[in-house]
Amino acid sequence: MTDYGFPLLYALGLWWFSTGVVLYLDNLPRRTFRWTMLGASLVMTLATFGLAVSSTGTGLVATYLSFTFGVIIWGVLEMTYFTGLLVGPRKRACPPDCSGWRRFWLAVQTSLYHELIIIATAVFLILMTWGEPNQVGTWSFIVLWLMRWSAKLNLFLGVPNLNEEWLPEHLRYLRTYMPKRAMNLLFPVSVSLSTVIVVLLVLKALEPASAGVEAVRLVLTATLLALGILEHWFLVLPLPDEALWAWALPGRKGAAQDGGGDTQSRGRGSLASVSSRPGPRRTESVKGVQRRVVPG
Repeated sequence: MTDYGFPLLYALGLWWFSTGVVLYLDNLPRRTFRWTMLGASLVMTLATFGLAVSSTGTGLVATYLSFTFGVIIWGVLEMTYFTGLLVGPRKRACPPDCSGWRRFWLAVQTSLYHELIIIATAVFLILMTWGEPNQVGTWSFIVLWLMRWSAKLNLFLGVPNLNEEWLPEHLRYLRTYMPKRAMNLLFPVSVSLSTVIVVLLVLKALEPASAGVEAVRLVLTATLLALGILEHWFLVLPLPDEALWAWALPGRKGAAQDGGGDTQSRGRGSLASVSSRPGPRRTESVKGVQRRVVPG
């Protein structure tokens, strides 16, 4: 149980809670963003230091700490986007007659600075933990990053559930870069490839040689990747995923009841992404997502 069940539940709980925190803070009034990012900067500094220290440890505590710090670092970076602090040079809607590679390049410009910072952070974490015995914190960051890219590309190519109502008001222009379509050719590739990797990680964790701490690290990583796959399915299936984070958006719920908000029939926004999300993941769409994330 300690090798498989608890790390699975821990990764699930951290993903759910961290995604909710990002959603809550990013949907507060904009006057609060300076304080949010001031606190987030402190958290980012502590998490980076914590990841560096815990990556040298070989025990269970170091494993869970490293994993947690990796997710926190990702969550702070997602907040920099959704608060509008770090986006891209383009902050306007997509022209109605724009298509093809020009639309893709304009979409990239909406989050270019943010993407460059993420790449720089990933390289920094890899170099910082290179050769250390505990890599799970770096793994978690890379998993969230790659699944967010996948979700963003799927949103750009078109999916049924855009969930644009989860975007903060100042980022609603991103909706114009996301066509609503029944399916795109990338989606089955994204889900299938990610699922194969999850299966391989689980099989590796079940091997006798991976018992103990190594199994925990593999389960944590596999669970986070599986949650990213789940967020991909949220993009195409009519699932009531908005209920998962209703607690994080009380103001949005009230606006919907009063008829004053720009509400839709569905919603979502993980770290992994969402992450993104996950933040957020899908609200991170070519912004964008991610549930989100997932955390997230």
